[in-house]
Amino acid sequence: MECECKKVALIGSGSWATAIAKILLQNIDNLKWYIREPEIISHMLKHQHNPLYLSAIQFDISKLELYDNVNEAIEDADIVILCIPSKFIKGLSEKITVSLLGKHIVTAIKGIVPDENLLISEYIKQCFGVDDNHMTVFSGPCHAEEVALERLSYLTVGSKNHEFAQEFAGLVKSHFIRANVSDDVQGIEYGAVMKNIMALAAGICHGLGYGDNFTSVLISNAIQEMKRFVDAVHPIQRDINDSVYLGDLLVTAYSQFSRNRTFGAMIGKGYSVKSAELEMTMIAEGYYAVYSIKTINEQYGVDMPITNAVYNILYERFAPALEFKVLSEHLK
Repeated sequence: MECECKKVALIGSGSWATAIAKILLQNIDNLKWYIREPEIISHMLKHQHNPLYLSAIQFDISKLELYDNVNEAIEDADIVILCIPSKFIKGLSEKITVSLLGKHIVTAIKGIVPDENLLISEYIKQCFGVDDNHMTVFSGPCHAEEVALERLSYLTVGSKNHEFAQEFAGLVKSHFIRANVSDDVQGIEYGAVMKNIMALAAGICHGLGYGDNFTSVLISNAIQEMKRFVDAVHPIQRDINDSVYLGDLLVTAYSQFSRNRTFGAMIGKGYSVKSAELEMTMIAEGYYAVYSIKTINEQYGVDMPITNAVYNILYERFAPALEFKVLSEHLK
């Protein structure tokens, strides 16, 4: 396989980054891995696992090159995979001084750049001059915890470069990972951002005591809202029922592993945003996403009652119970 001889760098050390490392090492013999904290690197070299996330995964350290300097990790890499919370992408970009031109950049970040209201791919292209042919997204209904357990999961590689998309799909395929390809880069990214907002809504309704019946109606309306928005901002032919859109929404809205659902449930139970953030050890991307999506939608005027309700609760401090009572009148 052509990809096997290419040098791959992974940027990030959270649960999804750790899961991606496990996926990649099924097919490659060397991975350059940037981990910001030297103490985590020290622990991994001694104990062969990430002490903070998915610690059950044991790594063959001989296959890893661990760096706490991002430029050293990516300098001679052919493929650079970004897998950090979206709120940290600007800080990371400021640290990168080596050229990314000619490298294939793969974003596995299911978020949007706060304040900039830009997709990760758009931001990387603006900052580093990366062209569409070298920009790829990696997404789908795939919780890191289930990857750690090697439970069968499906992912989608989105790129305008079909040859590289097929190549990267081959790089991540294994007995527990299936990979599809798509050219809907922006649609996949917006879908991944939107499903986090919808999962927050599902969590809020759970925290408020709504049952499965209402939740099912909420989610069926959510996929319609996602379709309206994604079709407005990036109008190409797509099937919103594909796993990278609908499947990702379902797993994020219903799963016990979903940090966005968990965050929403805490809000529904009466936690403040600050107290919920302090209690969670992982970032809920939907909190930042809802502000950006609502701002972007000011240009398009798409009917988005669920997004508006989540925004009102998180940013305008509307009472969740009253806001969902109003929302319930708009669902069908």
